[in-house]
Amino acid sequence: MAGYSSCLAVAFLSVFVQRAWTADGAGNGLGELYEWHTLEEGLQLTQKTGKPLMLIIHKSWCGACKALKPKFAGSAAALELSKHFVMVNTMDKEEPKESKYEPDGGYIPRILFIDSKGDVRPEIYNKNGNPDYKFFYHDDKTIVESMKQAKELLTAQTDRGNEL
Repeated sequence: MAGYSSCLAVAFLSVFVQRAWTADGAGNGLGELYEWHTLEEGLQLTQKTGKPLMLIIHKSWCGACKALKPKFAGSAAALELSKHFVMVNTMDKEEPKESKYEPDGGYIPRILFIDSKGDVRPEIYNKNGNPDYKFFYHDDKTIVESMKQAKELLTAQTDRGNEL
């Protein structure tokens, strides 16, 4: 009987991990445990809640995007920090066309942080990355660093705005 319950536990865990990393659903391979929204929903939510928006722009065919997805999907730190953000990922045809979403080019993947007014905040970028591609990330550790910076900067800004 103990062997049977161990098999069930292993099966459950493998399904859980598989679900977190699949390309199905709103996560588009970035993890189904995050609370994902469309860009339109996200912009409305960030305005309503005051939470900053984190936008991940990626493509299904991109090698760098494919390499990043399981790292982000499996990041406990990013998942925990995501509670402080309105999370949006756009893939393929969902990519926004406005130039404000390409502050230094249209490369992918790129991650942008947007304040509750809907403004892209270009001062929040991958400080350890290539200065020519500031919003490109290749691992979850650099994403988490930018998430921490965005949380501190944009949450503090929202709190100050509410006090005025």
